[in-house]
Amino acid sequence: MKIKTNYLALLLGISVCGPMASCSSEDDVEVKVIAGSQSALDAACNQWRVARADWEQSEAFLFGAADKYSIDPHTDTWPVDQTALAQVLRDGSIMSDIENKVKLLNSGLLGYHGIEYVLFRQGSPRDISQLTDLEYQYVCAVAKDLWQATCVLQTTWEGTTSGTRYEETLSYLASHHSLDDDGNVTGEGLSYTNFGANFKNTPSAEYDSNLDATIQIIEGARDIIGEVAGSKIGLPWSGEDDSYIESPYAYNSITDFYDNIAGCRNALYGGVGATTPNAQSLIYFCLNAGNATLKAQAQAVQEKLANALDKTDSMKRPFALNYTDASVKVAIDALDELDQALDEMEETLKTYAGNATVEAQCKVINANYVDNVVVKTYTSLCDNAEKLYKNIINIKS
Repeated sequence: MKIKTNYLALLLGISVCGPMASCSSEDDVEVKVIAGSQSALDAACNQWRVARADWEQSEAFLFGAADKYSIDPHTDTWPVDQTALAQVLRDGSIMSDIENKVKLLNSGLLGYHGIEYVLFRQGSPRDISQLTDLEYQYVCAVAKDLWQATCVLQTTWEGTTSGTRYEETLSYLASHHSLDDDGNVTGEGLSYTNFGANFKNTPSAEYDSNLDATIQIIEGARDIIGEVAGSKIGLPWSGEDDSYIESPYAYNSITDFYDNIAGCRNALYGGVGATTPNAQSLIYFCLNAGNATLKAQAQAVQEKLANALDKTDSMKRPFALNYTDASVKVAIDALDELDQALDEMEETLKTYAGNATVEAQCKVINANYVDNVVVKTYTSLCDNAEKLYKNIINIKS
């Protein structure tokens, strides 16, 4: 369906001819503004930022459940497909059953950025007088789906000890479809896997040895470091794709990037919020393994990690308006240096393959990583996504 320019602007909350309702006489869609609370919308925006931080930190370990169950594209695809969203909002057959239909919508309409698009304008909470009832119905459904999806991450790493969330995960997997990176459906019905058990107990379906799993900690961090430097920051900065700006409506981009790298620090240092390596962490092992080369490489990783966090945080804000600033290239260079340092440390670690003493220590590292980094991050993620859903429900009086 071709969307009229003025109609699309109305649905997207853009004023083109005065108050929203006055522009809709020629359109066959309900654009009634909800009766709601600005303070409640503001609270939902604040909670979106909290829930967003958990997700961005979790991107240091996008392997496992986030990949197998397509949770990453399902919840974090951008940019938002604005034209498709307008079509969804005026499609009565979808909107009348939106809680179920979100399972099959293009991923460019869902997750954090679908919610962000409805709630924010130019870095601030949207004016409640512009929020339509259809948008409210849509964002409630998307927030509920986001909450359910994030809980899948917790339970597929924690196992049955996650209680009722485990049973809810089984229902979620049975009712959802796998997606490719472009949001296209590739299969139906997903089966449960305990990724935490596979990581802790090797050899497993995923890993040949404890060291193999430990190496995955580094590779998970390197994957997101490379994505931040080369795509999230690099594509807009280079001019290759200036539409590829994450969280542009909330002006949250730089916070996203910082949290991505903070998640890498959590993974390498062995705990959520850790600023120094704990005794069961990968970096602690590398510093104390009695290998001078490995120790120097781990020290370099620490130095480059601190610098990458500093340079990322120091970029000119908001990124959406300043993505060609000189500070952006400084951050890219710092991230590239961190990636190189991790690559060198990884190569040295690989030389320990088959070493029984290292295998035993890696088992400790891996168990700590699952319990005190992955599961704790995903539990907080699920908790805060649930709070976000409740905050969004509360917007309407």
